[in-house]
Amino acid sequence: MAVTELGERVKELQCLYKVAAVFAERRGSLHECLTRVVSVLPAACRFPDRAWANIRLDGVEVTTTTERPRFSAARIRAPLRVADKERGEVLLAYLSAPGIPGGPDAGDAGKAELFLAEERSLLDAVSRQIGVFVASVEAEQRRVDMEASLRHADRLATIGQLAAGVAHELNEPLGNVLGFAQLALKAADVPVQVRTDLGRIAEAALRGREIIRKLLVFARQAPASKQPTAINTVVEEAMFLLEAGCENPSVRFVRELGAGLPSIAADPVQVRQVVTNLVINAMQAISGAGTITVRTAVVDGAVVLSVADTGSGMTPEVLRRVFDPFFTTKDVGLGTGLGLAVVQGIVAGHGGSIEVESEPARGSVFRVRLAVHAAESARIR
Repeated sequence: MAVTELGERVKELQCLYKVAAVFAERRGSLHECLTRVVSVLPAACRFPDRAWANIRLDGVEVTTTTERPRFSAARIRAPLRVADKERGEVLLAYLSAPGIPGGPDAGDAGKAELFLAEERSLLDAVSRQIGVFVASVEAEQRRVDMEASLRHADRLATIGQLAAGVAHELNEPLGNVLGFAQLALKAADVPVQVRTDLGRIAEAALRGREIIRKLLVFARQAPASKQPTAINTVVEEAMFLLEAGCENPSVRFVRELGAGLPSIAADPVQVRQVVTNLVINAMQAISGAGTITVRTAVVDGAVVLSVADTGSGMTPEVLRRVFDPFFTTKDVGLGTGLGLAVVQGIVAGHGGSIEVESEPARGSVFRVRLAVHAAESARIR
């Protein structure tokens, strides 16, 4: 083997070693790892001072320069496959080379002979290594997400059992308090102050009973009476009362309800509760002027209800806990932290799903997916 060829081979082996070391260390994010990989590729080329490397994965590019060159003397590519699916490419290019002027007319494919066969093999090997590494990173992330999801589900199940037990235990004494307070209010010759106090006791008992009802819904012990339900009708009924009761005159309500939507298999009372809780949550997120937009549509064979607001939004920390029962950012006495937990419980009880997007100072969007009633599902396919 000639000295020149031996030198090129040594550079390629060094490059593969450095790439393997980057993946073995797994230091930093995936983007940071790819940045370190792309930085070592030019050194393995015959003309390292003129070489330029680029890695593209899912539309995101990592390159050795801050700007992508508009032209090159030659370039070669290797497809980047992750789990047998092509998701990008690894590219090596020469911005100029001896005897070949760089410029807009310097051909790509026609000048590819500037790269040695070993350099092509190197590019293929690096591309395969990247594909394996990305697959392992994504598998690890899926495992972490699944474990977090299982821990969350287990925690919610435990809280649900506790909530159901507490609700049942409180129901009877609270009912007695409410009943005797209402009975006392009907008595004659009750002093005004006593009547006022009894009224407050009855109101507090009613509020406590409502909290118990929410606890039972969250624990999914309040059975749903499912029937073919027109979601637009439910939204209109809920919005009529919510708009009338909104204390902030600067809030604007917008309805974008899809026409001709199929009915859903749902309990209309519980779906109305979902709409009410989401809109009240949106109203509380807006301190001054703002807009609340309620939309309905059919997406991928399911009816989607979305409630968007232009309010204060949520930080990532709050967003992670937004559906946790008893979690609230409101002041003491202004919220129970059960509103969104109840929404999630109702949606889950209907076999649906709920997701939220939010950024601080940019508002939030809640999307609820509910199954179409079986008798109408064939109509929208």
